[in-house]
Amino acid sequence: MIIIVTGMPGSGKSKIVKEFEGRGFPSVSMGDVVREETLKRGLQLTKEDVARVSIRLRQEMGQNAVAKLTVRKVRELLEKNRAVVIDGVRSLDEVGTFRSSFPDEKIVIVAVHTPPKQRFKRLRRRGRHDDPKTWEDFEERDWKELKFGIGNVIAMADYMLVNDGTHDEYEKKVRELANRILTEH
Repeated sequence: MIIIVTGMPGSGKSKIVKEFEGRGFPSVSMGDVVREETLKRGLQLTKEDVARVSIRLRQEMGQNAVAKLTVRKVRELLEKNRAVVIDGVRSLDEVGTFRSSFPDEKIVIVAVHTPPKQRFKRLRRRGRHDDPKTWEDFEERDWKELKFGIGNVIAMADYMLVNDGTHDEYEKKVRELANRILTEH
């Protein structure tokens, strides 16, 4: 089984990924794949360079470029594991790449929605190099994500978590969802 986790930046995707990792299932971050490619191209891990490489990959290899680069890693992990979690799918083209590359695997899409103001606060606290410093940067990043098609992936999700309460409430939702997915599939 392949569990695709999607959602806007700062929505709480990593909590879902960590829940499955804690249960022994490996994960692949598509963002890490882009960051690796950025370094391979001799660039720095700045917000601008990573964004530029992300766009360039899609120009060179198609809208599913990052998924194509991720397939090999997923294939290796599926040889030894019942399920693999993919973090950061941003388009239906990418979902299609995983479906066609793994026709015998059950593919489950999990989406997380968190209101924008909560996501902005989280991203500011997180402080990763590519996190927005201002509301304008935040909105610009959201628009880029939406242009990639992330909203379509969220709309096609098999499961949707709304992360608008307390940390403990969300952790409980995540545990319950992981139990449900592993029971149903």
